[in-house]
Amino acid sequence: MDDTGPATPAEAEVVDPGAPVGRRIVLGMLGLGVGGVLVGARLSDALSRLLAPITAADRTGLSDLLPAGGGFRIYTVTGSLPSADEASYRLTVGGLVDRPASLSVADLRAMPATSLTKDFQCVTGWRVHQVPWVGVRLADVLDRAGVQAGGARGTRATAVRFTSFDGSYTESLTMEQARRPDVMVAYSMQGGPISRAHGGPVRLYVAPMYGYKSCKWLSGIEVTDRVQEGYWERRGYDVDAWIGTSNGRDDEPV
Repeated sequence: MDDTGPATPAEAEVVDPGAPVGRRIVLGMLGLGVGGVLVGARLSDALSRLLAPITAADRTGLSDLLPAGGGFRIYTVTGSLPSADEASYRLTVGGLVDRPASLSVADLRAMPATSLTKDFQCVTGWRVHQVPWVGVRLADVLDRAGVQAGGARGTRATAVRFTSFDGSYTESLTMEQARRPDVMVAYSMQGGPISRAHGGPVRLYVAPMYGYKSCKWLSGIEVTDRVQEGYWERRGYDVDAWIGTSNGRDDEPV
């Protein structure tokens, strides 16, 4: 997601090989995004501005995979950026719940709002300081659906699984983690709607964990009886992605 680039160069090869920009250049620029910690924010922004006319002219979509302004690096595991119209967007909530739901952006905005201003940190090392977020606490979304105390055959609701409308990305949290007040379903970022590149119109934001836990292009919330490894966990990343004590964020209750 925002902070997780391809695990290997092979992962990057999903970029259109027929694009006018050469394959080696594509992989090289993607490498800059993946290794964002090695590229200063000023250089990243300059690179984006430099290549903007080129990518606008050839319409390859390559700029969507380059380092973004403001210090963010934009990554996608599918090689393209999915999109959803805010008017037609729906977030499904299901699994071990009493009241399955399909929530629009307007439904989420009508719920009690919560806001956080926290750093966004990538597991690869780069960080964007003091990012303002607005959304709904994930705990409130779960309460609205009514998490079941026990399901069929004695199953217990102990975890939450997230899916993305990119069709590939998944993530999970334990129920205890999901109910933290610094975990939200976000619809606003940096003072405005969340852009397509940043995972809008709605995404998960898990403040005390590395960014790969903050599922972009959020399409589904499923209450489950166990933690299920997400996209990157299946590729060797930690299931519990606590950042640590930096900026006051850790794995202690808040």
